[in-house]
Parts: sequence; C-alpha cells; structure tokens
Amino acid sequence: MSAAPRRHYHRPLDLKRGRVELAHGAGGRATAQLVEELFLAAFDNEWLRQMNDAAALPAPAGRLVMATDSHVVSPLFFPGGDIGSLAVHGTINDVAMGGGEPLYLSAGFVLEEGFPLADLARIVASMAEAARAAGVPVVTGDTKVVEQGKGDGVYITTTGVGVVPAGIRLDGAAARAGDAIFVSGTIGDHGVAIMSRRENLEFETEIRSDSAPLHRLVAALLAACPRVRVLRDPTRGGLATTLNEIASQSGVGMLLEEPAIPVSPAVAAACELLGLDPLYVANEGKLIAIAPAEDAATVLAALRAHPLGRDAARIGEVTADPDHFVQMRTALGGRRVVDWLTGDQLPRIC
Repeated sequence: MSAAPRRHYHRPLDLKRGRVELAHGAGGRATAQLVEELFLAAFDNEWLRQMNDAAALPAPAGRLVMATDSHVVSPLFFPGGDIGSLAVHGTINDVAMGGGEPLYLSAGFVLEEGFPLADLARIVASMAEAARAAGVPVVTGDTKVVEQGKGDGVYITTTGVGVVPAGIRLDGAAARAGDAIFVSGTIGDHGVAIMSRRENLEFETEIRSDSAPLHRLVAALLAACPRVRVLRDPTRGGLATTLNEIASQSGVGMLLEEPAIPVSPAVAAACELLGLDPLYVANEGKLIAIAPAEDAATVLAALRAHPLGRDAARIGEVTADPDHFVQMRTALGGRRVVDWLTGDQLPRIC
C-alpha cells in the first residue's frame, strides 16, 4: 500500500515557541499536522507511513508475546534518560522478560494543553532514537490532549509485540528449590537518579538512570543457557518486591546473600541520605534470572560477557518454604525477612 499523501499547511509547527493546543487532539487539521510534522517525521517507517488506523504487519513464526506499559515519570527529563526513551526501553524489556524478540511498538500520548512543543519534540526524538537503536520500530500510535491543569505535561503508553523462539519457556511460576538467583548489575540506579533530580540533590558523582533495552542481553543469555527458568526486570518495588512476586508465583522461598548484591557506592550513599533501602528502589536496565544451580557458571559468564551485564552477580538461591518467604543473610551473619514493599517510597518513577 502506498503512503498517504502529505498535506500542505498554511505554516509549519513552531517547535521552538509553540505549545500544545486542544485542537491538536481534536482529530482535525491541527492533529494531522502534529502527527505528520512531529511523530511521523521522527518515527518514520514503512508501516507507520501508511497512516492507517491499524498497522498491517507480517505474522512471525513462533509464540507471540505482548506487553503494555504506561509511563508517568516525574520529572520528564532525568540523568540518563527521559520519558521517551524510558517508554521504549520499559516495554521492550517486558517483552524480553517473556523470552520474546521484540518486533514492533505502538505509542499512545496524552498531552496537556499548553505543554511546550519544544519539549514534546525533544521527547519524541529521544523515543525515536531509542527505538532505532533497539531495532524495534514504532508502527502505530495515538494522541489525545486534555485541558490545562488536568494532566502533567505528557503521559506515554507503549505496547510491544514479540516472538518467542522454539524451546524457550519462561514463567514466574517455574522457580524450583535449589535454583540459583542472579541479578545483571547494580541495583537502585534509576530510582535514585529520579529522586535526586526531583529533590535537586547533588552528589560528588552524578547518579544516572540505568534505563536500557535488555533484549540483546536476554538473547545472549538464552542462547548460552536455554534452561533459564525465570526472567524478570525489577522495576517498581525493586529487587525485593520482584523476588517476592516470583516466590509467591512459584510457591517457594528464597535466601539472598547481602554482600553479593551489587550496589554502587554512590547509590548506597544516596539511599542512606534519603532513608531508602536500595532493595526496594526501581531499576530500568537490570534483570533477575533464575536458573538451575548446575548452570550457574554458564549464566554468570553469559551475563558478564555483555556490556549491560558486566556487573552481574549470583545473589542467592531458591529454597523450599511453604510460607514463600524471601530472606537475606546479612553481612553480619544474621537473617532478616525481605518483605514486599509497603506503600510507595518513590512514586512516579516510571
């Protein structure tokens, strides 16, 4: 199908001084201009260019995996990323945690009247670059505008579709007693980066979000060890809450080793200052892997061979526990229960 013809407008969008108007979400000429001059120009690909209500895509062989995620992060721009790149990375990672190779993304924008077009263009450009770098195109989308004061600049919802290769079966209910537990790198970077910018805190070393697409790391890991049982990215609620979710799904317990859990000195110091426990702080570029103990060396080598897994560590083991407790052996030799997150110590972090 040929691409829809480009319209000619009285004047181009003012991407330096212009602002989002209610007309940009009304479905008329202003909406078409916003879509063509901003979104289509940034995300341009053969499917999006058709400008249909739905993208017609080739059907891949294998099992499909699909994920959707809404992003309401505040502030919109933070060290190491912004809401645009985060929206791409977050959904790609959800697809990857199911063992899927991400193929396509959709993007839905809710914009607030009066939001600067310059900031929107910056977000869209970041999002487009993240999608291109990951090799996962944005093939369809939608834009809505709400009245000033009834939004918070911009919210983005992304949906991803991928395909799971034959022989890969990942499930949060698949952990077994005796399995080894791994994390792909230092924890807490994203949440602390958001909080430091939100509170205007300055540290000797800038703490940057770890936001990154993990699908290539996952592909390398599964190629080396297809017997991996569980993959999960510890986003909201951090490492502690994610492990509790898996323990509950699988009907097992877990025993972690505190000294083995990687936390950067800067994040540890910031958490101490802010009264946060890094076990509960969100990550956007790390994964948890659970695999048979006999595959531990293979898993760790595969993770550390990839740039996004160079700080990977084996942090504990799955145990037989009818109460499904996650426990941690502390640096002092005692034990404590690592419970679910209570409340929300860091709201609006993704």
